Formats: sequence, structure tokens, C-alpha cells
Amino acid sequence: MRLPVVIVGGLHSDARKEVVDRLLRSVPGSVALHHDLATAPAGTVLRIVRDASGELSRGEAPLFNDCACCALREDLVPELERLAGSGMTRLAVVELWDSVEPKAMAEVVAEHGADVLDLTSVITAVDPALVLPYLVNGDDLADVGLAAAASDRRTVGDTWARQLEYSPVLALVDSKDADAEDLALLAQLHPTARRVPAGSGELARAAFAGFDVETAAAAQHPACALLPQDAEDAGVTTFVWHRSRPFHPERLYEALEDLCCAAARSRGRFWLADRPDTLLAWDAAGGALCVENAGPWLASLPDAAWEMVPPMRRAAASLDWHPEHGDCCQHLVFTSPGLDRDGLERLLESCLLTDAEYASGREEWRRLPAAFDSLLDPVS
Repeated sequence: MRLPVVIVGGLHSDARKEVVDRLLRSVPGSVALHHDLATAPAGTVLRIVRDASGELSRGEAPLFNDCACCALREDLVPELERLAGSGMTRLAVVELWDSVEPKAMAEVVAEHGADVLDLTSVITAVDPALVLPYLVNGDDLADVGLAAAASDRRTVGDTWARQLEYSPVLALVDSKDADAEDLALLAQLHPTARRVPAGSGELARAAFAGFDVETAAAAQHPACALLPQDAEDAGVTTFVWHRSRPFHPERLYEALEDLCCAAARSRGRFWLADRPDTLLAWDAAGGALCVENAGPWLASLPDAAWEMVPPMRRAAASLDWHPEHGDCCQHLVFTSPGLDRDGLERLLESCLLTDAEYASGREEWRRLPAAFDSLLDPVS
């Protein structure tokens, strides 16, 4: 029988520790494994194993390639396998360090520990009053002492957004400072998540609910992401903007700063006229934007290649399908308190090709100013 493993993560460290402690108390025979990456500057990662009664052991894992997360990946599965081999552990709780994202660790456990480990859940611990402050925080992780490697260029906001949106379970701790706006924001950022009170018996049940890494990864991929729908509650708005005409690259580039600052969180996929065959990913939080090449649009692939495309990708493309352009489209979602929906829509519309530009055809589109080259094709 494989050892059940639940991953608990999140930048809200006090909330995360509370959730782990509650799991240890509510599931007899559970053990928590935590790698403290704060010791990485000294050349090691501190490993702590504990149960409801207190600390059971501690040790050190050496750094790999000056990367604390690499050390965690190398040490995590062997330690979990050791717990499984003891036959004494009913549930292994992996408490991630602050800025470690659950996706990478979930995939490590699922891939390398499949014979003896069963990843049963991924949970992000949340203090509802801190959702917005962390989401709009544009500080680099390195500047606040939370970088996982010397090359770590992530920000607090984008890291928190991914931690929040990847996990199918959000464990909410009690917070006297949380209000209706905080809860509405949380619900709109991840409407499909199971939100459980950290102090309830539901938390232990959620730890054994089941988890599939392939489904979770597909739900985050820009080509088929499960993006939120239009919503408005307690002063929080989610605005879904969908169009089947490409952006003018230069006009969109000039509007990026205003678009990034228009909402606490925005994400989706978009279509540039000078790169008509390329699906581009949009991911913004804390005023910082990441745009990436996410491969070709499905409509740009030869028919023979469609058999190799995952079913979820084909299903997502069918929802956006246009008789002329296929799945090439703009599908962007903006979520924020106090969102100026009308102003945002006007700004986005102004960045599309005009009727005359659109009518000129794809060959002329490719000749438009390549304003995004510095972001998509940076010189190494």
C-alpha cells in the first residue's frame, strides 16, 4: 500500500503552519516534512521531520547548483520513501517553504515516488486578509529574502498567484481582519477551488481527496487554462474580454503599463498580428507582466498533428473556434477590487487592428513593427 502524501504550501507562513499543525492533530499517525530554505546562503537546506508531539528529527541536505529548490527536489522523495518504508506513517504532510510553488513539487512526487507514494492532495494555506496585499506586491523575492536560487527572478505577487491558482484546495484560517471583499476576491481568483476552514473536520477529508498532476498542469496551461468567468461581488469584478481579431503589436506594447496596473490579477492568451501563428501567454500580478510564447495555435498545426494534442487542449480550442481563424483569439481575464471595466475595455479595443489593417491580410500583418521582440526573443 502506497503512503498518502499531501502538499501544503503558500506564502502566508503563519497560515501554512496552522494548517499543517491541524492536519497533524486530526490525522493519527501523520508526519510533517519541511525543508527550510532560509539556510541556503550557508550552503545547506535544513530538513525537519515532526508529528503532533513535536520534532522527530532534523538534518541537512547539500545545495545543488547553488539552488535550494534543487536540493529540496533531490532530498524530498528519498525522505518520503523512508517514511513509507517505516510502515508507521498514515499520512505524510509536505510543508513547502514560503516561495516554493506546489506544481514543481507535486510533479516530483508523482513522477519519482509513484511506486510507494500516493499524492492525495495539494493545499494552499490562505489568510483571507492577506490575499490582496500579497497579490499586488511587486517586490522581487530576492529583495525580501525569499528567493530559492541566485537566478530566481520571481516577484511576491506572481508567485502567490500561482500558489493560489494551482491548488484544488484552499485552506482558510480565521482572520479578524478579513471582510467580504477579501472573500469575494478569493472566490473570483479561483472559483473552482474547494475552500475549507482550516479548523474544520473537512480539512482532513480534503487531504485524502485525490489529485492528478496532468489535469492540474493542463488547467494552468495558457492554451487550455480554466479561466474565471465574468463576476461581480462585494466591490470585486472579474472581466472576461474575448475577441477574434489580433492586436496591433505597437499599440498593445504602448498600453502594457496601463493594462498591467488596471487589475490586481490578469491572465489568459492573446494574439499578435505580426506573430499570427503563435499562441502567447499573458500573466500579470503586482503590476508585473510576463508574456511567453506558448507554442502554435491549434489552427496553425497540420491536421496530422492534431492526434498528438491532448484532449483538453482540443476541447478548449473548440470553445474559442472561429470559422476563419480557428482558435486564434484574445481571451484575457482581469480580476480586481474597484476595476474600471469600461475604461479597460476601451483600452483593449484600441489595441486591436483597425478594419483597414485587418483587411490587409496576414502577409501585411507580419510586416507590422515587431514591438514584442525584446520580451519574447530576448538576447541571451
